[in-house]
Amino acid sequence: MKKVIVLGAGMVGRAMAIDLAKDYAVTSADISEENLSRLNAFGIQTIQADLTDKEKIQSLIADKDLVIGAVPGFMGFETFKTVIESGKNTSDISFFDEDPFLLHDMAVKNNVTAVMDIGVAPGMDNIILGYHNKRMEVTDFVCLVGGLPAARIWPYEYKAPFSPIDVLEEYTRPARFVKDKKVVIKPALSEPELMDFNEIGTLEAFNSDGLRSLIKTMPNIPNMIERTLRYPGHIELMRVMRETGFFSKEEIMVKGVLIRPLDVTAKLLFPKWKLGDEENEFTVMRVIVAGKENGVQKTYTYDLLDRYDAATKTSSMARTTGYTCTGAARLILENKFTRKGVSTPEFVGEDENNFHDMLNYLKARNIHYKLTIA
Repeated sequence: MKKVIVLGAGMVGRAMAIDLAKDYAVTSADISEENLSRLNAFGIQTIQADLTDKEKIQSLIADKDLVIGAVPGFMGFETFKTVIESGKNTSDISFFDEDPFLLHDMAVKNNVTAVMDIGVAPGMDNIILGYHNKRMEVTDFVCLVGGLPAARIWPYEYKAPFSPIDVLEEYTRPARFVKDKKVVIKPALSEPELMDFNEIGTLEAFNSDGLRSLIKTMPNIPNMIERTLRYPGHIELMRVMRETGFFSKEEIMVKGVLIRPLDVTAKLLFPKWKLGDEENEFTVMRVIVAGKENGVQKTYTYDLLDRYDAATKTSSMARTTGYTCTGAARLILENKFTRKGVSTPEFVGEDENNFHDMLNYLKARNIHYKLTIA
């Protein structure tokens, strides 16, 4: 039986470990005993470890066939690098800032297949675009996505379905999108727009920096944008906090003590944003790919609405993000995706069999992308 290790046992990391344990010998590593204890009932080996320790990671992954990266974004690049240096194939969702292609040559040299950003978005939206980009002349790509609690609780009407510190990055990192083949940079949270979604109602979209690798890998597509979805009103609250300085990483002096406003904000916000273990929440996503196919104008729209799974007590964001990552991991383990070097999800989607395998893998887990063609 092939051996897999999941680095990180947070909400998504645990879901991935449980999913893979059905067919592989799975080990889960995390610094939190509490996180690891939740895996005891599933027969998964757990190891408490500081995953900022490079030598510890090297030791943990030494005998493994594949590594799943599920650490917070600020740890992601160094962890990804260590895995590649160790010659191990990997499927990663850590969503780090650094350029992953800096590690491409190393991965090729070490004969490693390394897929990163392989979650729901970025991730599944890239896979969809990668598939259609090989089969039509794409002119427009739009991704609208959000993970939200079912109950709208004042004042934020929001809960963080993944690392809250990564959420704050979405609110501060400038948003890049492509218009007429030119990269346009706007502030995060800019250009709010109200939009209606079936079964959900009205949500508010704003610019966010979710295109990531697509800006490099899809220079042929003239118009591409990703926008994040929240309940109306949340965006304005976050803009006020950002402009006041609550998200600043620059130290300020308070009563003789140097502190970063972001650290105080995080300490105050995160308890209010913590998603309960059995809290009802949902993931909503719409991916639009438009252009000419065989000389005919076509628009493909993929709609996802996924909800908390009460039967398995698994959050929707953990399911939609984690199972995309484990689906890609299985493609690697089964030698169906063998591209050497650093790959982004759009490369996974280029192959027709892999594209349909991913959709079917998710469908088997009751995650459905409904396709409309116009």
